[in-house]
Formats: sequence, C-alpha cells, structure tokens
Amino acid sequence: MNNEIKFDALIPSEIAAKAELAGQKKAGMPVFSTFILAVLAGAFIAMGGMFMTTVLAGTSNIGIKNPGGAMVYSTALAYGLQRLLGGLAFCLGLILVVIGGAELFTGNNLIVMAWASGKVSTFKMLRNWIIVYIGNMLGSIATATLMFFTLQYTFPGGSGSIGLTALNVAVSKTQLAFFQALALGILCNALVCMAVWLTYSGRSVADKIFAIIFPITAFVAAGFEHSVANMYLIPMGLLIKTDQTFLAKIGKTAADYDSLTWYDFFITNLVPVTIGNIIGGAVLVGVIYWVAYLRPEKK
Repeated sequence: MNNEIKFDALIPSEIAAKAELAGQKKAGMPVFSTFILAVLAGAFIAMGGMFMTTVLAGTSNIGIKNPGGAMVYSTALAYGLQRLLGGLAFCLGLILVVIGGAELFTGNNLIVMAWASGKVSTFKMLRNWIIVYIGNMLGSIATATLMFFTLQYTFPGGSGSIGLTALNVAVSKTQLAFFQALALGILCNALVCMAVWLTYSGRSVADKIFAIIFPITAFVAAGFEHSVANMYLIPMGLLIKTDQTFLAKIGKTAADYDSLTWYDFFITNLVPVTIGNIIGGAVLVGVIYWVAYLRPEKK
C-alpha cells in the first residue's frame, strides 16, 4: 500500500477526471443543500463586487460636489491600473466560493463534463443550474439590499465616490448591445471556468488561491461580463438611484441613469450575459476538455 503524500499539482488528465467527479457530486446534492450553498455563493460574489467598487472609487478623474457646491476632482490612475486593482479585489468572491465551499452557477457549468460522459442526466444538470442560478440571484440581491442600508455607498466622509462608482459600473452594463454582452459573457466564463479548472489541480489552499487570481483579475480588467457579479452590481446601482438626496449631493438626478432599470437589468444585460456564460464555460472549457481527455476512444 502506497502511503506517500503527493505535493505536485495534478496534471490536466487528472484534473479532467476530478472535474467529472465533482460534477457528479454537485448534480447529486440534495436540492435544499444546493440552494443554501447557492445563496451563499451569491453573497460571496457580491462581497467581491463590493470590494471592487470600493477599490475603484476615486481612481478615475470624476467630479464630485462637496457640501459647499464646489467640484472636487480625485487623482486619476491610468485605466489599466484601475482595472487591475478592481480585478485583484474581485478575486475575493471566487476565493470565498472555492475555499469556503459554495455553489456558483458559472463554475457549475463544468458539470457538462459529467453529463457528456453519461454520468449525470440532462435533468439533473439543468436542475442544478436552475436552482443554483436562482440561489445566486437571491444571495446577490439580498447582499446588495443590506449594503444599501449600510450607506457605505456614501463613503468616504459623505463624498459619495463609492456610490458614484457603483452607479457608473451599473449603468455601463445596462447600456451594452445584445451581441456585445453575449460575447463579453462568453469570454468571461471561459476565464472563470479556467480558474475553477486550475483550482482542481491544487493540493493546498494557497495553490487554489493563486490559481484563481490571474484568470479572475484578467476578466475584470478586460471588462468581461459575469452574470452572478451583475446580480449584485446592477441592483446595487438601482438601489442607490432611489436615493434622491444622495444623487443631488453628487450633482446627479435619476434622469442621468435612464438606462438603469430593472427591465434593463434582467433583459438587456442578464439574458445575453447568462447565455454567453454558458457557452464560454460549458462549451469552450467543459466540452473542449472532455473531448481532449475523457471522450471514449473510437475503435
């Protein structure tokens, strides 16, 4: 019996087998446990979104009115550096999901590998995706609501630069054209699922964290679209938009954010981004790796 402890990372063929087994376990989990862990994942990704908008606040040259009415401009960072910082901060979300243990819709697109091998039925795969998607949304929107009541968006010192950043992030997402959002969603989840794929190779917590950092930072820095992240970022903007006193303080009105509506959240953004995420994760990562490593050899 070999009791030798291995510290080397798993090779890709071993990762594929591990991903397939993980898919079986996820699809076979009890519905209630799946849903609770999905709500948790939504909250975790929301925390990553909160961290990102906080870090990005004040990094661009945006005018904010102080109580005396004068415009105060923050010191601007180069666009690439802004995005890099935001991406690094957002990594918190997937680190909490993977290390803390939760069910994330975008990562669960890799269940398609177990489905392709015939080890998970179509019903169980789709059931998992639907339950997790709903749970992620509930957790994300609940976290956005809680964050709204903290008034953290008015920080620092009541200047509101965090809230203004959150509004600008949200409105930029609801102004995307359908095929643009679709393409951004495809590329996003290709990177997210690659991050999850790489964590399967790790044998320690540190391994998994390092595996997450670069793919997730890259998708945020590039401006790709993640459906679950948007379940926090856009509702957060929608909630801030209802605070007329805050809008007046930063020199804005609700009319400045006409494209930021619940309809635009669900239809303009979430529909194409979700479709894109499935294509990017399930097809470009899951199916491709299944074909490369798990497909039965034809005789």
